[in-house]
Parts: sequence; C-alpha cells; structure tokens
Amino acid sequence: MAKLLFGSNEWIQALHNELNASQAYADAAKNWEGDFYFIVEPEGALTETVYLYMDLWHGKSREAKLVTDPKEKNPAFIMSGKYSKWKLVVQGKLDPIQALMTGQLKLKGNMAMVMKNVKAAQEIIRACTRIDTEFPM
Repeated sequence: MAKLLFGSNEWIQALHNELNASQAYADAAKNWEGDFYFIVEPEGALTETVYLYMDLWHGKSREAKLVTDPKEKNPAFIMSGKYSKWKLVVQGKLDPIQALMTGQLKLKGNMAMVMKNVKAAQEIIRACTRIDTEFPM
C-alpha cells in the first residue's frame, strides 16, 4: 500500500477507518461527544493551512474529511499547531496533551472534557502511528 500524505483527505479517511476498527479506541472514547478541527499551520514545505475535520462520538468516528473552507463546520473543539509539532504527534514522538500543556499545540473548547478523555486521545495517536504516512519535507 502506498504511503498517504499527511493532511490529505486520504490520510484523514485512513485515520477514520483505523479508529472505527479499534476496540481500544471504542472503549477509551465511549463517553466522548464532540467534533474537531485539527488545524495544521504552514511551516517549511507546507505552505497553506490544512483543516482536518473529525466527528467523534461515543467511540466511533462518524465523519472525517479534509475541509477547504473552515466556515463549513463549527466544531466543539479546535486543536491547532505548526506542521512540525503535528508531525511529531502523528509519529508518536510528542504526546498531544503534553503539547497542549506546554503551548506547542493550542485548544479551543472544553479542556476539562479533553483531560477526562486522555486515554481516547492516546488511542487516536496510536491509530495515527499505524498509518503509513508521508510528510512533505
């Protein structure tokens, strides 16, 4: 299988499929309610902002796609950061909760809800690491 380009619609669809196939994610996120924009800010080879949308609900991903117009959705949560930080998160080299606490990633939304669901966040990252991902240089 070919590598999938991080930030592409194919990549976010692969993450959607990984989450829906993961019993560990289903268990960890059974109480989660809320959709997300994951915003990847331009840096290096990435010259435009990438908006990845995921609708996560009770341990399942109901929808996942690359969004070209950020006004299309009004998600409960927005997590944003520079491309280099997202790359480390997706590779499993940077914990997203630690990144939030240290200001490497920013979150708009209910932080308490996120903190109650740390295991779900960790399972999302584990799913990311299972995707054969190509990163623009």
